[in-house]
Amino acid sequence: MGSEQDRLVFIVPTKDRPEELRRLLKSLALQIHPPDEIVIVDGSQPPLSDIVGSFPRLCLKYVRVFPPSTVRQRLAGIEAVSPAATLIGFLDDDAVLEAEALERMREFWAKASSEIGGASFNMANYPKMVASSLKASALVCGLGLYSREPGAVLPSGFHTMIGVLDRTREVRWLPGTAVLWRRRVIEEFRFDPWYEGYGYLEDLDFSYRVGKKYRLAVVAEARYSHYPAAGGRVNEYGFGLQEVRNRIHFVRRNQELSIGKCRLALVARAGLSLVLAVRERRAGYLRRIWGNLAGIAKPFAGRP
Repeated sequence: MGSEQDRLVFIVPTKDRPEELRRLLKSLALQIHPPDEIVIVDGSQPPLSDIVGSFPRLCLKYVRVFPPSTVRQRLAGIEAVSPAATLIGFLDDDAVLEAEALERMREFWAKASSEIGGASFNMANYPKMVASSLKASALVCGLGLYSREPGAVLPSGFHTMIGVLDRTREVRWLPGTAVLWRRRVIEEFRFDPWYEGYGYLEDLDFSYRVGKKYRLAVVAEARYSHYPAAGGRVNEYGFGLQEVRNRIHFVRRNQELSIGKCRLALVARAGLSLVLAVRERRAGYLRRIWGNLAGIAKPFAGRP
């Protein structure tokens, strides 16, 4: 069982989002029992070190990492965490916790069995899934390209979204937006530095590997909202290329997954973007498709 004396620490990677970071820290300061420590890992230019002194109720530690990378910043944050921490979590700088979210999460961990390795907060404003009826169709599910099960990982290496949960449930992967891990999990498993820059799928890669040994859960009562900031993201072509290469890398790291089904699913994903490009008249989808096709056509030879 967990302990009511767990020391809870959050790592917050950030880059050029001062207002979003302040909003997140304000939500943490308003918790019934704030985190025991918060490590801000800053890749901003100019640095955001002045924010640290603005929240006297919070125990803040500031770490500078430049040039920034999601994985590099998370690894630096782990190195800076207090040795007394028993639960180590990650929060995106554009997340906001509800007033009792951390209290509900502490209650979950106080009762959690030793088999639970990680637990995420429940996103209250989960975005509507694109082409949900098509993805949930019998044909698509039968081909193993998608599933109606929230938080699943398919043989293709594609994962299903979790959505807004009305009860706590176990899943096969956890998003890195707002999540907590046992310290021993962080010490045993390591984020893959291959996922450079924006870090697309690094949370899937990490949590799926952890989930082979430990159980993973989403705590329904521990709610938060995510307000994706525009800054710090790649362009549409770059994202299209990245989502192909990162997905293939993920599948190849996990031998039980199918590279053939992965490539089929990637082609289907590009086809979906084409439908959306026509329906919504958005050129960005076409640039994303171009990136997808460039990634699918090239023999996979590692990072360019």
